[in-house]
Amino acid sequence: MKTADFDYYLPEELIAQTPLKERDEARLLVLHKKTGEIEHKVFKDIIDYLNPGDALVINDTKVIPARIIGTKEDTGAVIELLLLKDKGEDTWECLSKPQKRLKEGTIITFGDGSLKAKVIKLDNDGITIVKMLYNGILLEILERLGTMPLPPYIHEKLEDGNMYQTVYAKDYGSAAAPTAGLHFTDELLDKIREKGIIIVPVTLHVGLGTFRPVMVEDVTNHKMHTESYIFPSESADILNKVKESGKKIFVVGTTSTRVLETNLSRYPRFTPEVSETDIFIYPGFKFKAVDNLITNFHLPKSTLVMLVSALAGKDNIMKAYKEAVDEKYRFFSFGDAMLIID
Repeated sequence: MKTADFDYYLPEELIAQTPLKERDEARLLVLHKKTGEIEHKVFKDIIDYLNPGDALVINDTKVIPARIIGTKEDTGAVIELLLLKDKGEDTWECLSKPQKRLKEGTIITFGDGSLKAKVIKLDNDGITIVKMLYNGILLEILERLGTMPLPPYIHEKLEDGNMYQTVYAKDYGSAAAPTAGLHFTDELLDKIREKGIIIVPVTLHVGLGTFRPVMVEDVTNHKMHTESYIFPSESADILNKVKESGKKIFVVGTTSTRVLETNLSRYPRFTPEVSETDIFIYPGFKFKAVDNLITNFHLPKSTLVMLVSALAGKDNIMKAYKEAVDEKYRFFSFGDAMLIID
């Protein structure tokens, strides 16, 4: 299976640069995975596809202001860090730019010097491990010195950082938003609850595993980086009951999908845990947890396109993406949405 098989043509002008003011007014392409039928809707119509007793699984992670720009203490050279993963004891896995200017022991100073980072290790795969040096509360310092880590294909400045957070974001820890959830509003979620759908939270802190590009020709040679997740006991209990009742599990986003499928690959039924996942889902994968998926339109040749192709079939996905391009849908993080349904 070749990475090139998951490429598609996308005009640059279809890459959404700013979020919609009304989140649930995004367009929604509904793909019926068994028949390949496509419908064109508005996102708030999603409620019509949910039935009482179904579960809607959300990722309640919150994006930290993870992009910080500082200078090397010895030379004054400008260094950018993107904090990816908290490894404990103020040690962070991050991307650094330019990494070639760094060596073990390098000190980087940010802002007024209230935050510094000491380089602990430089990995061959582009990851830099740093020890954060500061007094006080790190998150408060990052909120003052850092910025939202928007993807590189977004060139417009984000006027309101909250627009890159879901309305249900709760636990800080992500380097990127679980963007499928950006379309929900509090009002839409209230209507979904009123209809009898159970909203079930999990937490996966989005890191490099979700958005690192596939650099190998053969898909099966790609290695995912690990991401941390929390699967609460109450959520596991609810999902077990939903499965046993024959109702459907609707999952919001590929990150939530990876939590559920990782869990059921380890246990015979949903089981609470605090763990990590490096699961890589591509065609041939047998889904055990997810019935239907709410997601965005993903980058060509990405692991995310491979995941949705595994669920809906590659031919169906490529057909749907071509129709989305023809119909001028908005793509990627601030773009429109897709519902993959039975």
